[in-house]
Amino acid sequence: MSTATEHGYTPLTIDTAIQYAKGQSYFTQNEEVYGEEIGDGNLNLVFRLTGQDGQRLIIKQALPYAKVIGDSWPLTLDRARIESEVLTIYGTYVPELVPKVLHTDSVQALTVMEDLSHLQIARKALKKGDHFPVLGEAIGRYTAHTLFFTSDFGMNQQDKKQLQKRFCNPDLCKITEELFFTDPFYDVESNSIDEGLQAYVKEHIWNDQTLLFAVAKAKYQFLTKAEALLHGDLHTGSIFADETQTKVIDPEFAFFGPVGFDIGSFLGNLAIAHISQAGYATADDDRQTAKQSLQQQMMSVWKTFEDEYATLWQNHNVEPHASIPGWSEKHIEAIWKDAVRFAGCELIRRTIGLALVEDFESIADKDRKLAAKTAALRVGKHLLLSTNIHTSEAFVKAVVS
Repeated sequence: MSTATEHGYTPLTIDTAIQYAKGQSYFTQNEEVYGEEIGDGNLNLVFRLTGQDGQRLIIKQALPYAKVIGDSWPLTLDRARIESEVLTIYGTYVPELVPKVLHTDSVQALTVMEDLSHLQIARKALKKGDHFPVLGEAIGRYTAHTLFFTSDFGMNQQDKKQLQKRFCNPDLCKITEELFFTDPFYDVESNSIDEGLQAYVKEHIWNDQTLLFAVAKAKYQFLTKAEALLHGDLHTGSIFADETQTKVIDPEFAFFGPVGFDIGSFLGNLAIAHISQAGYATADDDRQTAKQSLQQQMMSVWKTFEDEYATLWQNHNVEPHASIPGWSEKHIEAIWKDAVRFAGCELIRRTIGLALVEDFESIADKDRKLAAKTAALRVGKHLLLSTNIHTSEAFVKAVVS
């Protein structure tokens, strides 16, 4: 594959990333700058640059293909623009919860942004049993504000339609449509299934027509319910956090879709973190404290979203029908139902699909790993099929039981 396109795009190296940053005057030409590649995703190059005075910044550049597959899976570079613009839009609603965008370059498909290395990637930290007491509240606020203000309730409907044109994201939506809603539920080559799970998956996932019907409905919601501008890939690996601060990154999958998708994706990943804790328990740390913290965060994210969204509905709604008694409650109830189903899909696809997670994959003991993955599949099925999960407490009970 060529290293450059006819449009002038060239994938960066550490050296050329440093040259680029100097060319944009983030560092002086004679300054000694240390660079490192830190990206561990499948779609991008990510570099952290540090100057002599300690100034740090991040350069993230989109690749024209998925690294996990290679150049046989081409991807649009326009997703870099989408990510940058979404971060800028979200920054007007929740500036404390997203990184600052410093510079964008559509030709090189890159974004320069603030460095967040003083925080931890939530997935890695939760795997270690660390606690983030404000994580659920922060994501509840993040989703409530970003999703309400980009919906037909929070912005002029004609302005929203214009915005939808800018965030048509077919390449990355196709990834979600296939890897989230389709491939894990059928016997396809891209799936990655532990040997000890194969019989269970065949009987209880692929051959369960009731489950497949529920997944089909969830996928249809994703395909057709253009309610608000979603992050589109809101998981614990897309969040930096510490005990007091939370920052959401990587909205390159952003598009207009169902409000419940972002919430459900995040809840599904908290459930994964909870289920995986048993795989890391030791005689000195049974991980009960970590589990209790995760249970609290699962409840907190929805309770915060529900409260904040209802307040925004009451105080900032632009839709004349919004004042009709019972409309807000019915709308929020529908969001929750969607979120529960999407969380179920997330649990299953992260267990047997292409995009597995280190929560499970890093468990050293094979029996514990198999037990955790089996539990995740069972919980995922329950979330997709149950009609009795009406509250966040019921969601936690489904994850714990």
